[in-house]
Amino acid sequence: MLFGVVLAITWLILLLRYPTRALPLSLAALAALATLAGLLLWQDARHNARLESLTITLRHDRQQCPAERPLYISLHNPQAQRLDRLDWQIEAWLPGESINLVQVHYDNPRYSLPQPLPAGQTWQDCLPLPALRRGYRAASLEYRATNLHGVFHNQ
Repeated sequence: MLFGVVLAITWLILLLRYPTRALPLSLAALAALATLAGLLLWQDARHNARLESLTITLRHDRQQCPAERPLYISLHNPQAQRLDRLDWQIEAWLPGESINLVQVHYDNPRYSLPQPLPAGQTWQDCLPLPALRRGYRAASLEYRATNLHGVFHNQ
């Protein structure tokens, strides 16, 4: 913190004392910082678009899944790159409602992809249900994957 204050004061003194030399350097440094910030924002938006393009289907399915893991998941990677890692949380909703019915605790489980998912491939599995609020039947709820955090190959 102190170093930043000293640096800012020194820059201001140099700008006031030697404006013909300090102003072009300051503008060049500002342009470099703006370019770097723009590049980082572009990469972040591109990464988020890749995560949003994943097709994740969750449903309560006692036919295909065992009783201790009744939540069926299907994850399709339409990207041209392998999905190396993916973590997510699950939310449950009554159809047409907007209240998350998963009990929110500090230690809510994060689900993750067990192995990398190649480009254009689909992964299917059965997952355990998250802890739901009392009074709701798991079979009558809609499920969504939220808080996606992933890494694509060569990223």
